[in-house]
Amino acid sequence: MPALTDSRIYKWVDERFKINDLVDYLSQKGVPQHRHYIFYYFGGISLFLFIVQVITGILLLMYYRPGADTAYESVQFIVANVSFGWLIRALHSWSANLMVFAVFVHMFSVYFTSAYRKPRELTWLTGMGLLGLALAFGFSGYLLPWNELAFFATRVGTGMAGALPVIGDDILIVMRGGEEVTGATIGRFFGLHVAILPGLFTVLLAAHLVFIQRQGMSEPLGWQNTTAAGRKMEKFFPNFLLKDLLVWLIVLNVLAVLAVFFPDGIGAVHWPLGVKADPFAPPPEVIRPEWYFMFAFQALKLLPAHVGFVEGELFGIMVFGLGGLVWTLVPFLDRKSHTGEINRLFYAFGWLVLAFILVMTVMGYFWE
Repeated sequence: MPALTDSRIYKWVDERFKINDLVDYLSQKGVPQHRHYIFYYFGGISLFLFIVQVITGILLLMYYRPGADTAYESVQFIVANVSFGWLIRALHSWSANLMVFAVFVHMFSVYFTSAYRKPRELTWLTGMGLLGLALAFGFSGYLLPWNELAFFATRVGTGMAGALPVIGDDILIVMRGGEEVTGATIGRFFGLHVAILPGLFTVLLAAHLVFIQRQGMSEPLGWQNTTAAGRKMEKFFPNFLLKDLLVWLIVLNVLAVLAVFFPDGIGAVHWPLGVKADPFAPPPEVIRPEWYFMFAFQALKLLPAHVGFVEGELFGIMVFGLGGLVWTLVPFLDRKSHTGEINRLFYAFGWLVLAFILVMTVMGYFWE
């Protein structure tokens, strides 16, 4: 990049911060080019949408007031009275949903290409941690508008935690700030959403990015048996980085179109403000969680009251917990991928999980 490195601005910055070593390091990094190459972009898309979340969240924070008497009114004020407040809220909501979707796509692409294999075990673990935090962002932010649907959905969601044996009641009280969903719950969820989760997410994200930069992009399994001449690589800097920035620009345009034309969402992905929550009002006929929790919600609905001597809901939570543990520990369980071979058992397990999520989600919206 002679035009850049010869510029006065570049030399001025390099003289003070010695960035030339970093540029040389990034220029030597390669990105494998193969038929699954497009999935490399979803990690960057997730990062970009998180940045949008932070920026729009800070703007909303200037007007939002947590509390049973102020939360709904402050969101209503943002949407109706603040200049472009409706747009900021729509951007925040759309970017949250798209970020979860991008993280899911990124996770499954990593899984099916066995990119979790040695030496990337910690990269996979930090990625799973980021997925869990992204879902926690969605769950904690859902209650903050304090509308009817959010109130009852949160009561159902936190009630599932109370179904755990021994510690369930204690977890329920910690999450709700009491035995019921009240204004204290908003305070708990607000602190979690704007302080605790962003802090944890930033730390894990930094570690995740450092691991990726140190180890590079994962190469396909088939490349372990080919020579260097048979491997097509692209420079990370500036080639792939510029393409990644172009993808960010495309995502920004998609995000803007969705926020402008569908500010309250569309179809299964919607967040109308509706009416203010009333703890004494009867619950609505249909209570649905966010789309990324629908598969678990629907599966628990289909379980009988008891499975053997165990309550059906508790049995479902235990199965989900065990499945999540196996999924998280797959780099240590799948020893075959370390030799460059596809482990058919774990490959089938991945497709089973994906099919289960898709089928349960569809059933949750179209089958009562």
